Amino acid sequence: MIYGVIAGVTWAIETIVLGIALSMTPFVSTKEAIFLAPFVSTFLHDACSAIWATLFNIFRGNIKNVFNALKTKSGRFVALAAIIGGPVGMTGYVLAVKYMGASIGAVASAIFPAIGAILAYFFLKEEMQWYRWILLIITLLGVYGLSYSPDLNITNFWLGILGTLMCSFGWGIEAVVLAKCMQDDAVKDEYALQIRQTTSALFYGIVILPIMHGWHFTTTLFTAKGGMLLPTIAIAAFFATTSYLCYYRAISKIGASKAMALDVSYAAWAVVFSVIFMHDYSLLKPLTITCTLIVIICGILAAADFKELFSKAS
Repeated sequence: MIYGVIAGVTWAIETIVLGIALSMTPFVSTKEAIFLAPFVSTFLHDACSAIWATLFNIFRGNIKNVFNALKTKSGRFVALAAIIGGPVGMTGYVLAVKYMGASIGAVASAIFPAIGAILAYFFLKEEMQWYRWILLIITLLGVYGLSYSPDLNITNFWLGILGTLMCSFGWGIEAVVLAKCMQDDAVKDEYALQIRQTTSALFYGIVILPIMHGWHFTTTLFTAKGGMLLPTIAIAAFFATTSYLCYYRAISKIGASKAMALDVSYAAWAVVFSVIFMHDYSLLKPLTITCTLIVIICGILAAADFKELFSKAS
């Protein structure tokens, strides 16, 4: 459960940093840049994350094990999940952040645990006690409450909603597939992470960017003078890699539905960090504060199996 909470905290930080990157000049200078920003930033984000994951596995001496895992059936399904969670889910997430803002984009896309929990119930036979369903519903109501404000600067509501749906279904399906794959002893969480990020980056570079005619724009970002864009994306990817590693470990330890209920706390942490680091004091309202506490507390409780906890305590 601690891994799940850390995953939420680090993903919230990633959201803030990524929001800063998306607001930088190279991504808002022209109509082409604005259109390509979600796709190019996601490619760069996942490519940097793949590098971080590779360095982590090199340090741990796991590279050979990663290749061995990729040769298994479970490893190949991790690669498939990468396409669903990366090009579909992550692009949707970036769309939500770009058109709804960092804090509200994170909140809007946080409905994915509900989708994942239902899929885990049917396909993984994960038990979901009635009180956990209630707590999850309360968490999602808190998420909705966080997004409700007449003062929000939402630049394109419908593109933001499209991104939310892509993200929620992509991440929900991905979590269920990963949970099944990591039941194979050959596919540990850190191996799955590298396979996931590398596959996603390659799919973007080979398929998505050529279709969107985005490679020329992407290459110009490497030659931009005085730009902090790429270092900012690399920092966001570092926190994303940390978040994914903890999230995958939580999935392997306590199951997909519980891990997602913990991870969804990033929506509330994003609000907290927006106030602390971005000085967005407009979020300091009774409704926002109340809903933030609801999301964090109920999200954690929704991941807890009280019968199991009480039996261990006794």
